[in-house]
Amino acid sequence: MSSIFTKIVNGEIPAYKVYEDDYFLAFLDVFPIQKGHTLVIPKKEIDYIFDIEDSLMSEYMVVAKKVAKGIEKVIKCERIGVAVIGLEVPHAHIHLVPINGVTDIDFSKPKLELSKDEFSSIAQAIKEAI
Repeated sequence: MSSIFTKIVNGEIPAYKVYEDDYFLAFLDVFPIQKGHTLVIPKKEIDYIFDIEDSLMSEYMVVAKKVAKGIEKVIKCERIGVAVIGLEVPHAHIHLVPINGVTDIDFSKPKLELSKDEFSSIAQAIKEAI
């Protein structure tokens, strides 16, 4: 059964995309813990990040870095925090979260509620910064 992320890749579910190439897709998390919280996924449905082929894994990190640098240009923050949890959706994904302190990447905090216009504006700005 396809994951929700595969459905996003296939265009069955809309997303606020910030980056896309033949192998990877990055889009805003719709339940963000910080503005600019972005997910980077391989387009191929792979459940566990450490099951990604070695040749693809290095490209994955380069894409995550490219997206993180774009987020930094748009969202004021000290760093981009990186988290790989891998339990909530059975599709490998990297969380890129703008942070100013370690507590900014606490996934137990209430999620932000942003309007469609805010999501669209942030996504467009990051896309342009990349």
